[in-house]
Amino acid sequence: MSSILASAAPLPDVLRVADLPLEDLAALLARHQLRLHAVEDGLPIPGSFWGDPEAGVIGGTVYARGDTPVHSLLHEACHLIVLPPERRAQVHTDATDSDIEEDATCYLQIVLADALPGVGRDRLMADMDAWGYSFRLGSTRAWFECDAEDARAWLMERNLLPA
Repeated sequence: MSSILASAAPLPDVLRVADLPLEDLAALLARHQLRLHAVEDGLPIPGSFWGDPEAGVIGGTVYARGDTPVHSLLHEACHLIVLPPERRAQVHTDATDSDIEEDATCYLQIVLADALPGVGRDRLMADMDAWGYSFRLGSTRAWFECDAEDARAWLMERNLLPA
């Protein structure tokens, strides 16, 4: 997976944190023992690996501004969700140390999008493609439906997929 933020192109039109009730986002994170910290517009986002407007992570907190893409907030939250609590507490900015954790994070963010009113997996996958996520099969949907068995199995082994 890669980010388009390295280019000078205008940012794609994707669903942003400001487009959703903050309470819905915070409640979803709280179900996974995470906190959402809303960063004031114009301020830097702490713990952001890719830089603003991407979400950031420090410990059990996800940082996001109104212009942060929802897919980014979910992605960073899922990085924390897939970690055991003792590793989660040590996270600052870079949350993954393996390909399978990265794949599991991508898979879980798509699944959790269904728990957010007004989002859902179809919208999230379209936003991921628009933002520049890249997968072997050419699209997020193709990866999710045809090439993510290992990520799904990894999540299932750890009881991390919702019922």
